Amino acid sequence: MAAVADLAALAAGSEAGHTLLKPLLMPLLAAYVILRRGPRLLTAALLLGWGGDTLLLADADPAFLTGMASFGAGHVCYLTLFRRYGESTRPRTAFVAASYTGALVVTVALLWPDLPPDMRVPVAGYSLLLTAMAFGATALGLTAAAGGALFLLSDTLIATDVAGWPQAPRPDFWVMLTYITAQALLTRAVLTSGSAAARR
Repeated sequence: MAAVADLAALAAGSEAGHTLLKPLLMPLLAAYVILRRGPRLLTAALLLGWGGDTLLLADADPAFLTGMASFGAGHVCYLTLFRRYGESTRPRTAFVAASYTGALVVTVALLWPDLPPDMRVPVAGYSLLLTAMAFGATALGLTAAAGGALFLLSDTLIATDVAGWPQAPRPDFWVMLTYITAQALLTRAVLTSGSAAARR
């Protein structure tokens, strides 16, 4: 319900509503994971996402960079979870890895000239970690793969805004729609993976 309310606030252009509701989303999802006795690393990934969510509400470069670092630490948690619980086949892995590598190189190359100079290296480094997470998610099945891809899309939309590219109407709505869906799908995939369920 909180996610629907936040999206409704964004669709209506209510910045106050979004500011109030956004910090509630990941703690509520983390609480669900705890009730389900999910892996602690999953709870940590969601709470690090909450840290990033909260920091990105501030319109200042230091807060943005710190928020990006918080999300990056969350991606490391996800990567560890995918390695622990995931399975993959070599042919699919090679193809998907090549696809994600190509997407990373093209996206960073296109964004680079338009990013503020002090943001270029941090955004490129974060993009590498984000892409690794999205690729790693494919080892946990289609649900996680969709979550990883949507997380990549959501943060790419943010990067285009930082670069000053033209945005669709209500850009924050699309960022949050893809982000909330991504976190929910990744959470579901980890909780329902055979290895994680067997350890509960």
